[in-house]
Amino acid sequence: MKTTEYRILGIESSCDETAAAVVSSGREILSSVIASQADLHAQFGGVYPEIASREHIKAVYATVDQALQQAHLELADLDAIAVTRGPGLAGSLVVGANMAKAIALGSGLPIIGVNHLEGHIYSAWLYASGNVPGPEPQFPLIALLVSGGHTELILMRDHLQYERLGSTVDDAAGESFDKVARLLGLGYPGGPSIQKAAQEGNPKAFHFPKAKLSEPYNFSFSGLKTAVLRTVEELKASGKALPVADLAASFQQAVVAVLYEKTIQAAEEFGARELIVAGGVSANKALRETFRSQVNYKVHIPHISLCTDNAAMIAAAGYQHFIRKQLDDLSFDVLPNWPLVATMEV
Repeated sequence: MKTTEYRILGIESSCDETAAAVVSSGREILSSVIASQADLHAQFGGVYPEIASREHIKAVYATVDQALQQAHLELADLDAIAVTRGPGLAGSLVVGANMAKAIALGSGLPIIGVNHLEGHIYSAWLYASGNVPGPEPQFPLIALLVSGGHTELILMRDHLQYERLGSTVDDAAGESFDKVARLLGLGYPGGPSIQKAAQEGNPKAFHFPKAKLSEPYNFSFSGLKTAVLRTVEELKASGKALPVADLAASFQQAVVAVLYEKTIQAAEEFGARELIVAGGVSANKALRETFRSQVNYKVHIPHISLCTDNAAMIAAAGYQHFIRKQLDDLSFDVLPNWPLVATMEV
């Protein structure tokens, strides 16, 4: 038996990033390689699923090979393979899963199907090899997952124990960024383009509404998006030039305020010790600064390189399953709509 410094190969292909990484002991990133399709999909203003699947097929072998080379390891040096099983685009997920299965079949390594959302949570445990590791998140904690497809508040009392307190009833936060960016004539993806425009704007220039929901920890961004649309239409009808920077800053501030207020409220109600903010939208500068400005909770926000989809986070989550002997066999199928709270039930 090898030492307890288990090395996990992670493979991620849930959307438009083909990624592979090797992580030791669930925390130390020995390698991380990402083949992005962002420029390819930008012309469509969003991810085109069929194209994404074909690009994954082209990139996945070289990406895995490069991750092993970066880590200076061979398959014989690994302990397991972790791969994203869902949620995500079905065709994209299949490419990564089949690659992982082929490696497992040929090498005899155990395989673990990981929920993409728990991967985002476990990105908060990661650090680059050679760096001094920060303290591990302490339970109980509240995790805010914010991305293009998901906005959820999760209570974790221990590793791999997830209780969903609330989620979006319509658009996810990242999706609302993309839609408002299109309204303002900004580029795709919307998060970075709105953040850039907002740097020159006044976040108090427009007072956009916050949705009032019966469930306190649910989110709704559809009304906010509609409010921006109506404001844009009114400004255009009046013949005035669009104050894009002010609109972007005001919209961004409205989203950040809702995410922050509900997370803190949940932390207070459920006695959380610490917070995790993860997912693609957690790269947003205003969101990061808002959470770090509060003093009541230690907040863990992954390095910006780990906020968007990557394979290191899949390996980190896979490690937690591996050390608990929660393995899969080669017959498992992908789960495009796999909810996080059902991770342990499938």
